[in-house]
Amino acid sequence: MIRRAGRGIIAGAALAIMAAAAPVVSGPAHIQTAPVAAEVPVEAARILATYPHDTSAFTQGLFFADGALFESTGQHGESVVREVDLTSGKAKREVRLDARYFGEGSTAWGDTIVSLTWTHGKGFRWDRKTLRKIGEFSYPGEGWGLTQDGTSLILSDGTPELRFLDPVTFAEQRRITVTYQGRPIRRLNELEYVRGEILANIWHQDLIVRIDPATGVIRGILDLRELAAAVPVTDPEAVLNGIAYDARSGKLYVTGKNWPSLFEIALPAR
Repeated sequence: MIRRAGRGIIAGAALAIMAAAAPVVSGPAHIQTAPVAAEVPVEAARILATYPHDTSAFTQGLFFADGALFESTGQHGESVVREVDLTSGKAKREVRLDARYFGEGSTAWGDTIVSLTWTHGKGFRWDRKTLRKIGEFSYPGEGWGLTQDGTSLILSDGTPELRFLDPVTFAEQRRITVTYQGRPIRRLNELEYVRGEILANIWHQDLIVRIDPATGVIRGILDLRELAAAVPVTDPEAVLNGIAYDARSGKLYVTGKNWPSLFEIALPAR
């Protein structure tokens, strides 16, 4: 049975979302006076299983392809794309990016993996079976998270906008602005396309928002604050950042940067 959030949790999650809508210069008073939209459902994450996760992995992208788990990590000189054994958390194989690149989000497309870099405006295509680099592409602005909906690649860049890209040419097809209560929400980071919705975590907020891919409107909030508070990390940058949906098993997993655990959590109600 899914544990529903109480009124206090709903209000807290709403205020946290509004913090991501506030301009950088705004203070707490602006956030606290923002109206709370109780009609947007909030669910507290329910842990179903726990697996080990490599604490050296500064997780930027997490996804399944044909039942196999893949991860991309960040930090200059430490960024990799790799296949991970779910039960042990260890890398089965990996490829390291050139030290000048800070790796970011990644996703599968066909027999390939597509990965981003943070500020270099460059992405890579890898052969999924060998992890051999088979191509590069460019994009304007920053690269944060990446997923795909079967038709387009979907890229986040830290702004309220999500870009839909042609998976072959990487040309931009369209954009949506993600909103909550009509306000644009920035700091959208890791992405995952799940059952017709885009799930996105908000950087430095232990929340995952459920986004309508047609309108950008946030349909619901998955509250992971209790889960994240129990993770034994002290680095303020060791934040929630990793969402992976295994379409074969119908299971949803989350983790964070340098977290010691990866969690299977219940799918949000629809």
